[in-house]
Amino acid sequence: MLYAILCYHDETVTTNWSAEHDAAVIARLKQVHGKWSDRFGPIARLMPSSSATVLRKSDGAVLDGPYAETKEQLLGFYIVDLDDLAQGLAIARDLARANPGGAYELRPLIGYYPDGQAAADDIDP
Repeated sequence: MLYAILCYHDETVTTNWSAEHDAAVIARLKQVHGKWSDRFGPIARLMPSSSATVLRKSDGAVLDGPYAETKEQLLGFYIVDLDDLAQGLAIARDLARANPGGAYELRPLIGYYPDGQAAADDIDP
């Protein structure tokens, strides 16, 4: 089953890492990626939430910056093909050892459209 592993961390911490520290974290994460390479699909690292633009669905308002006021922001995500949730937790634990702090959220995917084409009944309302 496909899962998303959503990566959360405090941006006041991660945006202040030195280039050397950031490179060291990425090197450790790449080791985890290699260990689980048969399970990983797309990986995305996001720009800081301050670069986000939000379209509020309720009234069509367009807002600068993140929608949620929380200490930890979504920094990126993995798409992984798992045998079960236990395997996903094993991957998330490896990622956490490589990049301590924050949280990893595992969420099953209800749809995955690598070509960008969703069926009409799968579109977000």
